[in-house]
Amino acid sequence: MFSELQLTRYAEVLLWGLGVARRQRFRPRDVILLRFDPPAVRLAEILYRCILEKGMHPVIRMNPTAAMEQSFFQCATDPQLLFTSPGEEPLYRQLNGSIFLHAPESLTHLSGVDPKKIGRAAAGKKFLRDIMTERESSGRLSWTLCLFPTEELARQAGLSLQEYTRQVVRACFLNRVDPVEHWQQLYLRARSMKQRLNRMKTTGYRVESENIDLYISAGEKRKWVGISGRNIPSFELFTSPDWRQTRGVFYADQPSFRSGNFVKGIRLEFSRGRVVKASADRGEEFVRSQIRLDNGADKIGEFSLTDRRFSRIGRFMANTLYDENFGGRYGNCHVALGSSYENTYRGRQADLTPQRKRELGFNDSALHWDLVNTEKKRVQAIGPGGRARTIYENGEFLF
Repeated sequence: MFSELQLTRYAEVLLWGLGVARRQRFRPRDVILLRFDPPAVRLAEILYRCILEKGMHPVIRMNPTAAMEQSFFQCATDPQLLFTSPGEEPLYRQLNGSIFLHAPESLTHLSGVDPKKIGRAAAGKKFLRDIMTERESSGRLSWTLCLFPTEELARQAGLSLQEYTRQVVRACFLNRVDPVEHWQQLYLRARSMKQRLNRMKTTGYRVESENIDLYISAGEKRKWVGISGRNIPSFELFTSPDWRQTRGVFYADQPSFRSGNFVKGIRLEFSRGRVVKASADRGEEFVRSQIRLDNGADKIGEFSLTDRRFSRIGRFMANTLYDENFGGRYGNCHVALGSSYENTYRGRQADLTPQRKRELGFNDSALHWDLVNTEKKRVQAIGPGGRARTIYENGEFLF
């Protein structure tokens, strides 16, 4: 597992990410929510002390164990599914930062639970996420998250725990003397690339690979974002398209775990912005249940590309945070079904009202499910008049 030095470096990188992701500087007495799964308790202890030393107020939330979560979905009545603890809403309205340490004890313990029940519980908590989104848009809050290795993650990825941990250390630069400095340099490189993307006059994007032929509308008043401190690690650049004009076929060759279910080989066909046909080599019925979760679950909320020169992730890690940032030989492209990101709006965040979001084709949903393709591909930016320019090929942005 991690050495104490590596854990300390991990905490420093997370706090760097939290700071970079926020437009306003952190101050003493700011409130920081620290959520963690039980196996990550030692990293949580180090972060707790760091937050206190900065004069801020840490609020601790340890997530339920896998057995607790299984009991909840087996036993909970509808009122219990929708229940929110007293004080949660006022807390979220006061938050200035949020850190989540993901360390799952099991990836399949909910496989026997009705997906509709899981979806109903998620929809019942969506208002808390909406509060965080509003505070983030106003510059009062930022968030970041990371992965903490567990035996279950290593087993599902086909690695020993020691090897899995080495992959995390390598991906997050925790083997560097000063990983924060390395992340800062990567942040600056990505900023230059985003500036180039955002200067282009683009109406849409065409993605082509062996199994993909997809058109995605760029949308009005959009920008590319990413490598912003919000995820550790994060190597992707992404935007939130106008969902209404999505058409064609997307294929996810990267497997995925979601809500206790394993899915593989997902193929989605879009017409007029919606999924009209969905299939999968494994977990097909679960895929269809997710698409029916709510009115926005069958639409795209994110389009993302990872440059293989940024990412040090070269194998399946059985975790979306790592798999959506896969570098490997050809980088990756992924789309997300469900909610879009408001920080991709090119304009004053306060102006992006719910009505304005609908007018611009920003998607809204309780779902956000990243589906990853690692095939060799070409991505073209379509300009006014239909002129196409290749911007991504063989895993690299062509700048």
